[in-house]
Amino acid sequence: MGKVSTLRSRSLSSFAPRFVVSAGYRVAFRKRRVPSSVFPLDVVRGHGLEVGGPSLFFQHSLPVYRTAARIDGLNFADETMWEGSIRDGQPFVCGSKILGTQFLGEATDLAQFADDTFDFVLSCHSLEHSANPLRALEEWKRVVKSDGHIILVLPNKTAIFDHRRPTTKMSHLMKDFRSGVGEDDLTHLAEILELHDLTRDRAAGSLEAFTERSSRNFQNRGLHHHVFDLELLREMLDFFGIEEIASHQSYYDHLVVGRVHTMVSGSVPTTDSH
Repeated sequence: MGKVSTLRSRSLSSFAPRFVVSAGYRVAFRKRRVPSSVFPLDVVRGHGLEVGGPSLFFQHSLPVYRTAARIDGLNFADETMWEGSIRDGQPFVCGSKILGTQFLGEATDLAQFADDTFDFVLSCHSLEHSANPLRALEEWKRVVKSDGHIILVLPNKTAIFDHRRPTTKMSHLMKDFRSGVGEDDLTHLAEILELHDLTRDRAAGSLEAFTERSSRNFQNRGLHHHVFDLELLREMLDFFGIEEIASHQSYYDHLVVGRVHTMVSGSVPTTDSH
């Protein structure tokens, strides 16, 4: 697999402190619970991979941690703003519960996993941090077994600091995908610095601090490269021939669940019909 970027402790000195989960925050996630009529939990009873977790959303709002037999975790570095210090091969845990094994690697490069490894892939508020989300989704589909599932949860911009930014077009994601945009890309930095609402992102600090941190995004992955809505997520699934089986939208989140089917030939559409 490609080289994994590694953060050292000194590089975290200008970051916000590691997020401390309050009781009130846990209650907020319970209030964001996805109705059982929307999401059939039986699709996550096997062995899965979570990219960018663990997540309180999957603990409380959509409690897949309670039903899955095993969930391994994947994160891009051994120190992050969200998880603190982690190690490749250590237990992947949420609270006191061991879910599976922690792995290090890029969301866009799962070469350490063979085709058809997992029954499902989970991602919550993670895909927006990828510069090439279609490349990530292509990899996630590859490692999911036929008739397995991909569960995507993305932030609703109306509730967060992205509310001033335009929703990304599918044509833009396709262009990035076909040109092989890497995770070091800063194409959207000027737009982000102009439209990011720092009053809704107190952890980012001043504009000067946010600008400095953002310039080192390949090391910290704090930027939201793209802005999503439910329709864009559906277009992404359709691009790879992934069947949508469930969706849900709230003030805070966009959720879409797709079922992976093995294609007879080929894996990526070649038209620009989107």
